[in-house]
Amino acid sequence: MGIADSAVEVRASGWRTLAALHGHIEGALERELVRRHELSVVEFTVLDALSRQDGWHMRMSQLARAAALSSSATTRLVNRLEDRGLLTRVLCADDRRGIYTELTDRGWALYRETAPTHDEVLEASLQTAGDVPELASLVEFLHRAEPART
Repeated sequence: MGIADSAVEVRASGWRTLAALHGHIEGALERELVRRHELSVVEFTVLDALSRQDGWHMRMSQLARAAALSSSATTRLVNRLEDRGLLTRVLCADDRRGIYTELTDRGWALYRETAPTHDEVLEASLQTAGDVPELASLVEFLHRAEPART
């Protein structure tokens, strides 16, 4: 195996480790958010993304990026959350073609209720993942990493 092959394998191995950790955490979050709050991980992600915005709204395209979804999947998700009364869509005052999405009072209440569950399960998942030899170094790195500045 040449140097280039070794570099490719290191990247591939890193990607597999990251994907395994993601799956471990996402599975635990999905189970508990649905069980405790009848909210999926991706639904929580949308509520979380909207809660962090200045003015508390986002364009649909921004929301799609934040939730790592396609435009059509984002539209379906927003429709479901809107039907549940958790968010609403507002036309952009500057560009009538633009649509913003923002949390309703009910959406804010559910977000505040679910955020502690999310944080608790995330921490517990990282703890258990740290006990898995293949994931331990990545978990250790995450605990040492500086928080992103927003």
